[in-house]
Amino acid sequence: MPVAIITGASKGLGRALGAALAGRGWDLVLDARTAGVLAETAEELAAYGTRVEALPGDVTDAGHRAELVAAARKLGGVDLLVNNASALGAEPLVRLEELGLEGLRRALEVNVVAALGLVQEALPLLRAAGEGAVVGVSSDAAAEAYETWGGYGASKAALDHLSAVLGVEEPGLRVWAVDPGDMGTDLYTAAVPEDDDPRPAPAGVVPAFLRLLDERPASGRYAASDLLEGR
Repeated sequence: MPVAIITGASKGLGRALGAALAGRGWDLVLDARTAGVLAETAEELAAYGTRVEALPGDVTDAGHRAELVAAARKLGGVDLLVNNASALGAEPLVRLEELGLEGLRRALEVNVVAALGLVQEALPLLRAAGEGAVVGVSSDAAAEAYETWGGYGASKAALDHLSAVLGVEEPGLRVWAVDPGDMGTDLYTAAVPEDDDPRPAPAGVVPAFLRLLDERPASGRYAASDLLEGR
């Protein structure tokens, strides 16, 4: 069975993607900071009949990243790594003049440094998989200038660039940066709590990620909306 590591997998997009992969027979290594919620998610996904390893922890911890890869190795390797865990830098979001530098450092550590660290840890297994793939969950804020989204957007833009360079350096892998678009998630609520307009459920964009896995297009940056529309 193929094996995926998904960070930030206890809820939202990570959980929805994990459920879809479990439904396809994938074995999973799941990460999140909240142990109780992660355990509930793992129990639900294991009901598909696949093996699910749930490891609570912080992706900025090198030891935790090593544990995630070690767990995947025991399941057979790493066919897919999804860097989905994210930090906003400030909750709620604020203008750059108010953005605390510690918050910005946290966003960069989670969204960029830890993501690269996990890639480095998993790279030998990804190469050995034959058709290994890395997904960096991006954001529209990485490419557009939205007020108050500067710190988060900068971190996601950096992740996009790392993904692009990794795709060049590792031609045997597929490396996709994916902008999932607007979703109704806890992350968005924390970012803009006063915005109560309805947004699509994360499960609605999962078919875009599955299309990437099915069709394996060239490494690059993709918008879920384009993939869902067949472009």
